[in-house]
Order: sequence, then structure tokens, then C-alpha cells
Amino acid sequence: MKKRITFLLFIFYVNCSFSQENKLSTAALELTKDNVVYDPGYFSIKYPNGDVPKGKGVCTDVLIRAYRKLGIDLQKEVHEDMKANFNLYPKNWGLTKPDKNIDHRRVPNLMTFFSRKGTVKLITKNPKDYIPGDIICWNLGGAITHTGIVVNKKSADNKRFMIVHNIGAGQILEDCLFDFRIIGHYRYLN
Repeated sequence: MKKRITFLLFIFYVNCSFSQENKLSTAALELTKDNVVYDPGYFSIKYPNGDVPKGKGVCTDVLIRAYRKLGIDLQKEVHEDMKANFNLYPKNWGLTKPDKNIDHRRVPNLMTFFSRKGTVKLITKNPKDYIPGDIICWNLGGAITHTGIVVNKKSADNKRFMIVHNIGAGQILEDCLFDFRIIGHYRYLN
């Protein structure tokens, strides 16, 4: 009986340890091994499961590629929601209909999507409120937005989890949670 309880506790621990949040964190950390040049250009890409050329990307591509490692195609998910609910999405780009090549690569669209399909979490100054698997969106000033994934690596002072993002230097791990004004905090599990 004791061996069975120990085994069940082990299975519970393994299932908790490899939750989708932890898998997203691991997937994001794996992306930091790839050499990616920041390139905000428009690309015609296949649909579904399209991606910009290997070695190129922006902040949203970090999310897209990390979720893809979990079997979630944000290109398809965002495009389908935009087709059905185009009026709910920002009109910052003058589009009159969804564009499967770019819509999922725009932070305001991802914020709308995560607000509709995920969980909106509180925006606070408390680092304990930001845990691995969370998606963070920032305003860098003016209309410039940015996004990244909270991962299970701690800052040098051990006070907060770090972020995998691409703000111009490729897909990197950085202690930048509170470096910019946070405008979105989400969980998205499909």
C-alpha cells in the first residue's frame, strides 16, 4: 500500500511538473538557442501553421513559436476568431478583413485574443503575481507594444521570474518584467 501511495504521489508530481504552463516555459527557453534576427517585415506565409522565415522574427513570434511547440497554432486560432469577430479587434492597420499572414503577429491583436479566449490576470507591481507560463504585454512608449513569456528561471536577486522575448536582440532570456509599463497579463491554455 505504501509503494502504491508513493507511486501515485510521484505521478501527481510529474503531472504537475509538466503542466502546460511549464511546457510553455520550457518551449520559450528552447527558443533562446536559435539565432534570430529582429525583422518586423510583412511575410506571406502558409496557413495554417505558417511561420516567418527561419532566423527572423519579432516579439510575437516568440509566443507563436513557443505555443507551436505545444501543438497550438496561434496563427489559426487568432485568424478564426478574427474572421468570426473582426469588429472586436483593433483597427490600427486600416484593414477591412483579417489577414492570416500578419494578424497573429501584432501585439494588440494577441491582447484581444487572450482577453477573449484566455484568462486576464491582474497587473500589479508584485513579482509574485507573475509566474511561468504567463504572457506579459508592455507599452514601450507611444503606440509601441511588446510581449514576452514568463519562464521558470529567476532573476539574479531571486525576486522575480525572467522573460523570454525579442525586443531587437533575438529571442533572449532577460530580467525585464518591470522595465516597461505592463498593459496586459494573461494565461492562455488551449
